[in-house]
Amino acid sequence: MDKASRLEKMLPNGKGLWIPIDHGLSDYPNPGLENTEVLIRELITAKVDVIVAQKGLVSHFSHLCQGTQTSMVIHLSASTRHGGDDASKKVLVGDASEILSRGGIGASAQVNMGTPGEAEMLEALGKVTTDSHHIGLPVLGMVYARGPNLNPVSGDKTQGVAQAVRVAFEIGCDVAKTTWTGDSESFKQVTSAAPIPMLVAGGANTGDTRSVLLMVEKAMEAGASGVCMGRQVFAHKYPIKMAMALRRIIHDGCSSTEAADEFDL
Repeated sequence: MDKASRLEKMLPNGKGLWIPIDHGLSDYPNPGLENTEVLIRELITAKVDVIVAQKGLVSHFSHLCQGTQTSMVIHLSASTRHGGDDASKKVLVGDASEILSRGGIGASAQVNMGTPGEAEMLEALGKVTTDSHHIGLPVLGMVYARGPNLNPVSGDKTQGVAQAVRVAFEIGCDVAKTTWTGDSESFKQVTSAAPIPMLVAGGANTGDTRSVLLMVEKAMEAGASGVCMGRQVFAHKYPIKMAMALRRIIHDGCSSTEAADEFDL
């Protein structure tokens, strides 16, 4: 399978329902991740396109995805809540060369733009895109505009989010994970900042399902290609229903109200 074929499997018709479950490395116990195998089976049943996870988890569970439309992407960045001043500094804990043999289809790495250690994180993401390029692996760039050193350009309504996706694009990522900027006008500035698919993050589980689904609907209308949304799904009371509702919005163009009503959310 070449890179284009992998991207088409990950983003059928250019749209993607991606669920990251890498949170257990940075924070544990973490609601929704107590029984990982059951969760993965539910996500496969919901026909999510991609599950993003750390390499040990992918090695252990990727066989569950065989013969399904769900693939796994290995997240190569890590830090834990116990890192003190380094808690926001992500380091590489893997290499692109091991992804295929572990059952992955692509790579993922994170940069926290505006936090101490930003330069090293940029260097690490650049290494991932270089190594992945040579073996035909797509790369997801999780570049977040956050941290005490964040210094957005004057008048930037996105407060650095547009530059974050631009960083992902310019450093060689094929897909960018981004954050909702609060309104369609500013988010259109984000989606126009780079010509690669952008997947919207979900943030902490708020318990307000319909607001999350409405945000996804608005983001899609403003040019997003889907979601890369973890806790809003795996920590939900009904993860499989939430994933299915998101799929209806992303892949079928349903409104958030229609999707919520269909699955009693």
